[in-house]
Amino acid sequence: MIDIGFSKLALIGAVALIVIGPEKLPRVARTVGTLLGKAQRYVADVKSEVNRSMELDELKKMKETMEGAARDVEQSIQTSASEFEKDWAQATDFNTTPALDTPASSTVVPAYRHPGKNWRLKRGAMPQWYKSRNGVRTKAQSGAARMARHRPPKFH
Repeated sequence: MIDIGFSKLALIGAVALIVIGPEKLPRVARTVGTLLGKAQRYVADVKSEVNRSMELDELKKMKETMEGAARDVEQSIQTSASEFEKDWAQATDFNTTPALDTPASSTVVPAYRHPGKNWRLKRGAMPQWYKSRNGVRTKAQSGAARMARHRPPKFH
């Protein structure tokens, strides 16, 4: 900001001491300090606002480029889809293919049959009797409840 050396500061302090006087110097120095602080905060706010606006401009430019790229991709997908539809229409054109009356093309497709599975049922690999005999946990239990199992009983 302002390049002031130690000798210049000492000279300014001596002049201020002579002009203002030793009684009012601390109050004036405090006022100058608060004004410098306000000025620095104002400059920092202006800098941050400028940086924010620059970043906003960069983001707008990036958004425009991304939208342009998305439009290009969309157009290329549409052109490839239309080409594929044309190729598909040519490949499946029934008037141009001569041998579609063969028995292989008139096969019967089997009807859908439900597999009969119940996905809600858990199919564990370990049998229930083994779990109960060896103390394998089958239900979630809180830590306090687990500790209560091993706590000695209270005698009243």
